[in-house]
Amino acid sequence: MAAPAAELKNGSHPLPWLNIVITEPFYLLHLLLFFSYFVVRCSALQGLSPDLPLQLLRREIQAVLAFSVLTAVKFVREETWEAFIADLLFYSKVFLFAVTLNIDYHAAFCYSVVFAGESRHLTPLQLETLLAEGNSSRFWLVEFRVLCSSACIRTSRIFPDLSVIYSNKNVSFGIVDLGHFPNVAKKFGISLSGSHPTYILYENAVEVARLPDIINGSKAFRPAITKGLLCQHFELDKKLVEYISN
Repeated sequence: MAAPAAELKNGSHPLPWLNIVITEPFYLLHLLLFFSYFVVRCSALQGLSPDLPLQLLRREIQAVLAFSVLTAVKFVREETWEAFIADLLFYSKVFLFAVTLNIDYHAAFCYSVVFAGESRHLTPLQLETLLAEGNSSRFWLVEFRVLCSSACIRTSRIFPDLSVIYSNKNVSFGIVDLGHFPNVAKKFGISLSGSHPTYILYENAVEVARLPDIINGSKAFRPAITKGLLCQHFELDKKLVEYISN
């Protein structure tokens, strides 16, 4: 696929991707988070030293210049608009944290907690990149869920608890919230009609197991999700023993 710059030369308009940035909850929440910096900035500068605003302005200019350079480089090198936007979000988080450190350590800590909370969550693009590169784990067990659904809320602690026990260099765990990316559900063969979690095990980027299993091409049997069921269905104990023995 052509790079974003090449897509513009070929006449492809970026407006569809700009529309996704605004309408997809994942990107919209990030935009709101970045705009919250101005609220933090205004409230933190009141009553502080007169020299602090000037110092902060210098740091902000430096951050904007560095961000602009990285944006220009990524604009030329990235292959897709989605990858380009994902990189911009990452750089924005880094610079937001760095600049906030000059205002208030407590605010910077809050931002770091919010960013760290996403560490186990993946966007569809990040998942595809990890699977395609093949230089991370041999197995990837991924939970596709809609976090706002009652079924996913009931099982929300099961998957993180399993990852604490069974995560290692051979087996990694990831979570994709299809509530943020509903348009890609069909790409992974998942129906959002029931809003139940779907678990897929990938081995070397190839799907080898799924729960619930697809029956007759469309209908799926949905058993009650438990830790024991996931361990048995995906043979997590066996994989852990193999890892330890090697």
